[in-house]
Order: sequence, then C-alpha cells, then structure tokens
Amino acid sequence: MSRLRSSRASNAGASRSAAAPRQRGVLVQAPKSDIYVALLGISLAALLIGCILMTILLMQYEWKVSVG
Repeated sequence: MSRLRSSRASNAGASRSAAAPRQRGVLVQAPKSDIYVALLGISLAALLIGCILMTILLMQYEWKVSVG
C-alpha cells in the first residue's frame, strides 16, 4: 500500500477544490515489517502467557501471598 504525501506537480482537479479540499501529494511506499517486529510480537505473546499462568497459580492459592 502507499501513502499520500505533499506534491506540487498536480493541478488537475482544481475545479473540485471549491467543493472539498483536495489532498496533494506523491505516493510513498509504506515501510515493511522486519524480523524485529516479529520478535516484538513473540515477546508480547510470552509476556501475556506468563501473566495468565501467574494468575492461574495465584488462584490456586486463593491470592494469599505469605512473606517469610
């Protein structure tokens, strides 16, 4: 997909600018995901699984935490 960025090259459609403001721009390719985005997803999933498992464990002890 592409995004719209500013441009001064196109004057076509000046008649429709009175009805609605037109967007001027050039299309720029959106950045692609890389391995670091995948690693962030894996780490998020690991954190969520850890929180769920900790909650299950605390439910077994009825949320009682003893110190010492």
